[in-house]
Amino acid sequence: MGTAFSTIGIFAKRDDTGVMRTLYALTADLLDRGKRVLIDDSHHAGEYGVISCPRDELGAASDLVVVVGGDGTLLDAGRAVAAHGVPLLGINLGRLGFMVDVLPDDMKTTLDEVFAGHYIAEARLMITARLKPVGAEVAEDGVLAINECVVRNQAFARVLDFDTYMNGDFISHHRADGMVIATPTGSTAYALSGGGPVLHPGLNALALVPICPHTLSDRPLIVDADHEIEIRIARSLEDGALFTSDGQVSQGLGAGDSLIVARAPHDLHLIHPPGYDYFNILRNKLHWGRGQQVPRV
Repeated sequence: MGTAFSTIGIFAKRDDTGVMRTLYALTADLLDRGKRVLIDDSHHAGEYGVISCPRDELGAASDLVVVVGGDGTLLDAGRAVAAHGVPLLGINLGRLGFMVDVLPDDMKTTLDEVFAGHYIAEARLMITARLKPVGAEVAEDGVLAINECVVRNQAFARVLDFDTYMNGDFISHHRADGMVIATPTGSTAYALSGGGPVLHPGLNALALVPICPHTLSDRPLIVDADHEIEIRIARSLEDGALFTSDGQVSQGLGAGDSLIVARAPHDLHLIHPPGYDYFNILRNKLHWGRGQQVPRV
């Protein structure tokens, strides 16, 4: 695998001392390698001797984007650059690190491998959610999500009545705190805490996971990601409903409004260091099989 990465973009968590130390080390290393280095304009590029770039232009201008922070920083960066097909490499300064899987101490060694063409490339499906106001014939422009789209009552102590549809066909009526529509990437996030299944990232599937349903038989449902899902808010809603994308972008919904969720027209591209093992991530992060010896093959 011999891709040349000559221009490196950097997305980094803001206002964090630990991130700044890692950024100094990262930018110095990249400049020593003769790389052209861009950093999103929320940071002072002059401190690191690199070029400032508007975040909405960074994906188009870079051959590789390095994310410094936690999974939340990568979600933010991914939504901003994924449409340009640029791959992302994550340096983990967060807690869980399902997606940002390179430790700062391993950063230089990993970059050696990546620039030598030794890495694992992976595509993760994304979804887009479009609000369709009650009575409207056409939905509004979409909001991207990498992990999940969530619909719930704005009054968090109140249940939400809503209907679900797939490709226009009625699925069910729900009374619940809300609904999570998760990608395989997001299946280990909010959906997992709501009782949803873990989906392997290679699956072309979505998980529809009711949040605290008032009917015990209202269970998670797995559907093909190429189907269009609609969540239609009941007209009887008194309080507003709230839609969130990856827990970072929010939008209000009213009585009778719908949220249309479909696979995005592009994937998120990640690269991992050699030896990356998805199941090893699950074992470490979810504490699977603790105390058990890993069988030899």
